[in-house]
Amino acid sequence: MTPPILEQTILVKNFECDLNHRWKPTSFFQHLTEVAAENAAALGFGFKDLQAHNLFWVLSRMKVKFFGFPTTGEQIIIRTWPKTIQQKLFYVRDFEVVDSEGALLAVATSAWLAVDGTSRRLLPPQVVLLDLPSLPDRHGLNEPLEKIGLSQAGTEQLQVQATYSTIDLLGHVNNSRYVEWICDSVPLEVHRKQQLDWIQVNYDREVQPGDQVSLLVASPATQPGRWTVEGINRTNDTRAFEAVLQWQQKLNLESPSE
Repeated sequence: MTPPILEQTILVKNFECDLNHRWKPTSFFQHLTEVAAENAAALGFGFKDLQAHNLFWVLSRMKVKFFGFPTTGEQIIIRTWPKTIQQKLFYVRDFEVVDSEGALLAVATSAWLAVDGTSRRLLPPQVVLLDLPSLPDRHGLNEPLEKIGLSQAGTEQLQVQATYSTIDLLGHVNNSRYVEWICDSVPLEVHRKQQLDWIQVNYDREVQPGDQVSLLVASPATQPGRWTVEGINRTNDTRAFEAVLQWQQKLNLESPSE
């Protein structure tokens, strides 16, 4: 029987790092979801396995808590495992990211949906009957992934279009591309002077090729370091995603540009 936990060693590349020489949040999301896909495939529930039943996985929500950011040339280890079913709807999967000496860099939890390939409608676990293994007592990030509930109160800071390089093999914008958009909508000075503590992204509706998306950004004065980003699909007037980012007020390392 295949062990439910997959462990993979990753080498941090130059192009995955930002102006502070740290691994970008997008890089975390890209590699976490890729390792998740490999673990699902090893357990018999991968992309091709579900495609045979006209199903596919969709990432619905993810929250990552950061303790440190690797830099170029470092080797890190990502662990992932299926954890439980939440709200009779979500397949929950957790993660750990550690450096080569075992120090914790990040933990994460994520919620996935099984979606019908024709109707694009989600199918609850009691309908799909995917018998995934589970480790309900092992936690990466032991927090429920709830709705965020933004209400288009932010200011438009960025408008983007779903073009070729944003679209994945399922024909919609890839989840990590949203994280790029989110990070691009936050002022560069925040990235220079502060360090991301955690980020949660909830994916509400898929964005199709050609769709125009506005990113509405707010930073509530009552919550220092807090930024919210809401993606509004202007093509069909729906909310594509919402996100909350919490920043630490001071870096634990000085920026190399200073």
